[in-house]
Amino acid sequence: MQVAIVTGASSGIGFGCATALAEAGMAVLGTGRDEDRLTELEQAVGDPERIATVAVDLTDDDAPQRIVEAALTRWGRIDFLVNNAGIGSPKPLHETDDETLDRFLGIMLRAPFRLARDVLPHMSPGSAIINVTSTFAVVGGLRGGAYSAAKGGLTALTTHIACQYGAQGIRCNAVAPGVTVTPMVEQRLNDPGFRKMQTEMTPHTRLGRIEDIAATVAFLCSEGGSFINGQTIVVDGGWSSTKYLSEFALKSEWTAP
Repeated sequence: MQVAIVTGASSGIGFGCATALAEAGMAVLGTGRDEDRLTELEQAVGDPERIATVAVDLTDDDAPQRIVEAALTRWGRIDFLVNNAGIGSPKPLHETDDETLDRFLGIMLRAPFRLARDVLPHMSPGSAIINVTSTFAVVGGLRGGAYSAAKGGLTALTTHIACQYGAQGIRCNAVAPGVTVTPMVEQRLNDPGFRKMQTEMTPHTRLGRIEDIAATVAFLCSEGGSFINGQTIVVDGGWSSTKYLSEFALKSEWTAP
């Protein structure tokens, strides 16, 4: 039985990835900071033989060691690592203080770097690391600031791992979600301007769903994705790769700010 570690698994995309991998027959170690939500993950999987959780702050010095030891103690192997944990609500560069910068880089770049470093020695040929980045790592993004910087760094880390360890049979890819309806972004979607930027500039009939990202991650962990290495798969309905404007946007009258 293959074993996957999923960070940020207590809610949102991480929860969806953990349950999707469990449905694919894997054993899953989910990490998060909220023990109650991790209990909900265990209940959602419903098979004690294939789910374990670790409540941990990924920025703690001993976090990688605790996570790796938990997986090895329970199942004796690690096949996949999904670096998903993240935070939102960034500010532009000129509004970002050092504390905020360190927090974003710590959670979304330093933590996945350290965890991947500790996981790699236990991976065999056929294993893979999937880093969940963002369209803000592809196009920069208004107000992206430290968020864009962290996710961009994670993209570069992805290609490095793919190059350095691919010859050992260990792949690494990134999945870059667009705006996906999760608890982390629901409040931002209440902002009419932000919502219009997503709905009127996406050549699709809806916003992203957690299942869209989870299915892509699961594919990259499957035999079907076994020759994909060093890539960023953008899952955003075409938002970042087109200059699309909806009929409503094209016909609306512009007003001076």
